[in-house]
Amino acid sequence: MAINTSLKKVPMPAQDPLVRNHNFKEVTTGYTPEMAVEEARRCLNCKTKPCVEGCPVNVHIPEFIHLITEEKFEEAFQKITETNSLPAVCGRVCPQESQCEARCVRGKKGEAVAIGRLERFVADWHREHASRPPEKAVTNGHKVAIIGSGPSGLSCAADLAKAGYDVTIFEAFHTGGGVLVYGIPEFRLPKAIVSDEINNLRAMGVNLQTDMVIGRILSVDELLEDLNFDAVYIGSGAGLPSFMGIEGEDLIGVYSANEYLTRSNLMKAYNMEYATPIRKSRAVAVVGGGNVAMDAARTAKRLGAEKVYIVYRRSFAEMPARKEEVEHAQEEQIEFLNLENPVRIIGDERGQVKGMEVIKMKLGEPDSSGRRRPVAIPGSNYELDVDTVIVAIGTTPNPLLKKTTEGLETDRWGCIYTKDNGATSREGVFAGGDAVTGAATVILAMGAGKTAAASIDAYIRHKKAALSRTEI
Repeated sequence: MAINTSLKKVPMPAQDPLVRNHNFKEVTTGYTPEMAVEEARRCLNCKTKPCVEGCPVNVHIPEFIHLITEEKFEEAFQKITETNSLPAVCGRVCPQESQCEARCVRGKKGEAVAIGRLERFVADWHREHASRPPEKAVTNGHKVAIIGSGPSGLSCAADLAKAGYDVTIFEAFHTGGGVLVYGIPEFRLPKAIVSDEINNLRAMGVNLQTDMVIGRILSVDELLEDLNFDAVYIGSGAGLPSFMGIEGEDLIGVYSANEYLTRSNLMKAYNMEYATPIRKSRAVAVVGGGNVAMDAARTAKRLGAEKVYIVYRRSFAEMPARKEEVEHAQEEQIEFLNLENPVRIIGDERGQVKGMEVIKMKLGEPDSSGRRRPVAIPGSNYELDVDTVIVAIGTTPNPLLKKTTEGLETDRWGCIYTKDNGATSREGVFAGGDAVTGAATVILAMGAGKTAAASIDAYIRHKKAALSRTEI
């Protein structure tokens, strides 16, 4: 089949912005088979495969795309899942533009191949046409406990289950999925997709126990010593929100982005059939410039706010959010107040938010992150008329596991210290994802889960071999 020489990606169908900003249906509707084949034909099938090097889980990208050109969609899905256990998720929320697509040769003259869109297409085709669930591997007689059912924990569980381990995931919330269900809105990642991925793991023999706060109900020590797990993987994420430390953050109407998104996503405030307590806002200021800030702002718009502002102390050029998410927010009438920073949150006589004082900024010399440092412009303060403030300036790991696990070393931010293979300072305990790196991407967390799964397998095999030698 001839190469498609177009310099542009096949456009992704999407809802009209002024329609979708009033509903929680998925923003983009996905490729048709004809679109997918046409886009797949843009791939040059490079021998050096630079795109694979850019993927944290090393998906066999040219191979699965070639299968799409032959309309072998199920075979393409099987090729992806050789290394990626969550393709429907990754196809939607991974920052391909800075990873696999950033390495694509087609991107040197024109747009890169739409690898993420093709991955999503294949995963969705499989969901609609698959005739049977994945099979359970023959057990090897060893048990592994996984703390957290976010992308890192799910990835680790999938690889260990394929290797025959008896895997139990302990999840603190009442449903599985971690940040995939509490942090990412329905319009970006439908919860039915996450549920299907978890059901696939169950079919592989993985046991998911919800409402299990490890460090309170059970400790890591008890998992290893009393329940006889051979190893423990900590993939508990970074769910502790950071705040600005300014006046008024204790007012009614101030949320962390984590709380706001959890109320909307996990507690289903987006669904009018649920009586979820959440503020019915008129005007909302979201502080921050990352993907979480975009998610919070777009959610607030859909929940009925007339005005939604993104308040970010740097310019668009320094904004860490995905370009696509910023563009979608702009299309949905989110207003960006760049080079502005909160000074204080203003309350009324009832202790509720009635405004926010901000100051204008300019960019100075680069700081330690390499981005130009924002500097306040004296006398440029003004009051922004809002009744809700959502703080989306980052998160850190919950300190509970550190406090309740003897010998578990962390850094000054509370992130768990690990070696390159995911091993922690405590024997038999491994960790990865946001619990180690701080808040990062879904695919990086998955990559850490895969690395740890291989390390856990090697660790248990080594212990087994050592025991055999002792018995001899």
